[in-house]
Amino acid sequence: MASNKSLVPQAKEALNRFKMEAANEVGVNLKQGYNGDLTSRQAGSIGGQMVKKMIESYENSMK
Repeated sequence: MASNKSLVPQAKEALNRFKMEAANEVGVNLKQGYNGDLTSRQAGSIGGQMVKKMIESYENSMK
């Protein structure tokens, strides 16, 4: 059963800040709230940047 509920509700704001930061890094202008006007390419680049940064963070924590 899929759900969009956060396991830690307090993390929602941190994730939104992280998403905005990733969007700025790849040059996509996000606005607060609905962003349905983004192309699939733009949305994918934001998600890809977020995953890249999470992997880098994890790898750095292993050192």
